[in-house]
Order: sequence, then C-alpha cells, then structure tokens
Amino acid sequence: MDRNHLRVYYGPEDEACATLGHQQETVSVPLSEIFPLLADAVRSQRTWLRDFEEDEITISTDLYEVLLAYQHYRRPSA
Repeated sequence: MDRNHLRVYYGPEDEACATLGHQQETVSVPLSEIFPLLADAVRSQRTWLRDFEEDEITISTDLYEVLLAYQHYRRPSA
C-alpha cells in the first residue's frame, strides 16, 4: 500500500528570516494529501482534532460552492 507523505516547504533560505527567528505559521499542501489523513482521523474519532476545531482555513471559492451544494443535497428528506 502506498503511503502518503506530507512535505513542508518553508521557501528559500533567507538569512534575514533566520536571524530574526521568524517561523512561518502556514504551509500550502495539496488537498489530495490532507483528505485521507483527515478522513481517517474523523473515522477514528481522534481527540486531537478538537484542538483545531476553531482554526480557519482558506479554500477556493469554487470548492466552497461545491461544498455548499453537497451539504444542501445530502440533507435527509423530510
């Protein structure tokens, strides 16, 4: 079974950032790497997910619209 490996890219080495002790707080990762891990964590009811419940994420407008449509159509019929 092929394992997914997350890669963190912090950008080019910059001496100014290194001397200031600047640490980047965000990373860009393809959704294809995140989905399987999050799905497994949700299925397994991992408690660490609660630590991130209030965190905001940035997604594209088209993905947001697709998610809204999916949410609407997956509601159980009355």
